[in-house]
Amino acid sequence: MKKIVPYLVLFLCALLLWDMLFSFGDASFHIDGEEFDGPLGALFGLLLAGGGTLIGLLVTVVVGAVLAVVLTGVGVVIVGALAIAGLAVTATIVPFLLPLLLPLALVWYLVSRARRNRTVHKVAV
Repeated sequence: MKKIVPYLVLFLCALLLWDMLFSFGDASFHIDGEEFDGPLGALFGLLLAGGGTLIGLLVTVVVGAVLAVVLTGVGVVIVGALAIAGLAVTATIVPFLLPLLLPLALVWYLVSRARRNRTVHKVAV
């Protein structure tokens, strides 16, 4: 099966190329009530569709650039506002955390004192 897949893909690509190059006679479209068909109509339709695609691509690039510039400025403002809000919340919560910090400071002091005594005791021996 793995040996057949490349040949199958090449065959399908060849069929697609054949269809694209030699079957444009059945395309027809209308512009202002006038019908265009045949090879020249297909070429004209392809040209118009390609032009519309290029215009769409250009619009997409311009909109992306404008959004990148605008949202970057807005993003900086939002990040700054979030930082200020975080500082305000922290400043509001700190007095309520003080009863929790006092036992923590006491435990930290006792552990550091015990460690200091242990290291001094080892040096003295």
